[in-house]
Amino acid sequence: QVQLVESGGGLVQAGGSLRLSCTTSGLVPFSSYGMGWFHQAPGKEREFVAAISSTGGTTYYADSVQGRFTISRDNAKNTVSLQMHSLKPEDTAGYYCAARIWTSAQAMAVKSPHNYWGQGTQVTVSS
Repeated sequence: QVQLVESGGGLVQAGGSLRLSCTTSGLVPFSSYGMGWFHQAPGKEREFVAAISSTGGTTYYADSVQGRFTISRDNAKNTVSLQMHSLKPEDTAGYYCAARIWTSAQAMAVKSPHNYWGQGTQVTVSS
């Protein structure tokens, strides 16, 4: 059974930082999966934030977070993280971890019915 569990969300002031983590199980082997983060604000579509290739050698970011967010993965621990700096009120959303087998970082930017998803963690940035 595949499980993706996000953690690390919370309330932070604008300009602050948060680190999100996604702990996975059942993705065997984890090193075969492209991983990504998406966010979804109330009443809006789920949007791509960042992605990383199966080996961790390639990353891809939405323009809105380029230079502020960093995605990383630990294939030994089956986890993926999102370090967020210089947070803005418009970053407020639920953040969701996604996994898809044999998928490049750039391809992860496109939502797919083949994605596994976590339940999400809320990030709220106050102005």
